[in-house]
Amino acid sequence: MPWFYEEAESIGVRKKQELIQRLIEQARERITKDLKKVLLLPPDITRHHSGAGQLTEMIYRLLPDGCKVDVIPTLGQHVPHTDKENKWMFGSIPLECFHVHDWRKGCKKIGEVSAGYVKEASDGKADWPIPVEINRMVIENDYDLIINIGHVVPHEVLGFANHNKNYFIGLGGKETICASHMMAACCGIENNLGQLITPVRACYNKAEEDYLNKLPDVYVLIVMARNEEQELVPTGLYVGDDMETYLMAAGRSKEQNITVFDEPIKKIVAVMQADEFKSTWVANKAIYRTRMALADKGELLIIAPGLERFGEQPEVDALIRKYGYGGTSTVMEQYKKNNDLQDLAHAAAHLIHGSSESRFTITYAPGKLTREEIENVNFEYVELDDALNRYNPEKMSEGWNTMPDGEKVYFISSPSAGLWAWKKKLQDRLEK
Repeated sequence: MPWFYEEAESIGVRKKQELIQRLIEQARERITKDLKKVLLLPPDITRHHSGAGQLTEMIYRLLPDGCKVDVIPTLGQHVPHTDKENKWMFGSIPLECFHVHDWRKGCKKIGEVSAGYVKEASDGKADWPIPVEINRMVIENDYDLIINIGHVVPHEVLGFANHNKNYFIGLGGKETICASHMMAACCGIENNLGQLITPVRACYNKAEEDYLNKLPDVYVLIVMARNEEQELVPTGLYVGDDMETYLMAAGRSKEQNITVFDEPIKKIVAVMQADEFKSTWVANKAIYRTRMALADKGELLIIAPGLERFGEQPEVDALIRKYGYGGTSTVMEQYKKNNDLQDLAHAAAHLIHGSSESRFTITYAPGKLTREEIENVNFEYVELDDALNRYNPEKMSEGWNTMPDGEKVYFISSPSAGLWAWKKKLQDRLEK
């Protein structure tokens, strides 16, 4: 069971502070009397809208004087934060507290999830081991307390984000990230989305049980939903060190963050905020979270003013430009033949996840990529100004909108905060 939890229509700042104070007190009682050395593991800037940065700052302020605090944003293989971005997300936490996760050189292998377990968990769709590589600081620095902070929301690999995802992707090494992402792709993105326990989640649970069970850690999990004014507000906060803590948070997210439609939608317009989403690697969440709602031959228009690249690293960016978002059969054929895709298997998985499988059209309105660049990776292109003039986010309402010429579109201002699906899609999945 969780140490404690709070559920409400909206959890305000004062209540958050009370809950964080309770967290610190219980951590001292349950784990250690002395908090001299603490590690905070918040999400990265692509979760800024969750308020996890503010929560991390609250925790920092309530730790005892003299406590040494390290903060590692759980980047996975995303681009490291600048000092300005850390200040924007984490407020008054001193910059010297922050450490950058290095997914290539900063990790230590502590074991593996066996090929047999992977095969069983995936019903035979994957048959390779998952090496367990994790940031050295977590394993070697002998912390009194590790606080793992995350936003629980539907996710394309884990079913729901966060919990031990922060360890094995957010602080994971190259081999862990590559092997598990390819496993997820082979299992099918639409089979993963919104499931409490996916095959990859089962493997991560096994890895945590086998290799991290002695860590002095606790999870702080946030769930958010839209209020009557259509503002994203925290509606659940769950604190604990067990699987039940995750299941409770994910269960509430499943109730609040999945929008189900009786009929598929012909056109969705989604906005990916410029200060959070600068690559299709992260902006493609708009595709992942809406694909189960879109009708055959429908269209997803993604307005992404900050879009300036495809991958989060130059080598991944080059692979996306080289192969494009070609769909499962095409990418898997390329993967079997090409060493560059095999070396960066998570990129191959991303190419699968970011394709519509030729079922619907994906159109980008990017801020800093050209028509040629967008079309060369198999997306459609529209000028950003044209998209903004027709679908002005400041004038659109969350949900259904009818344009002056009668066009009916569904507008989503924060696709990464939920999942949208046609009821039949969900039913068909349950019947498989």
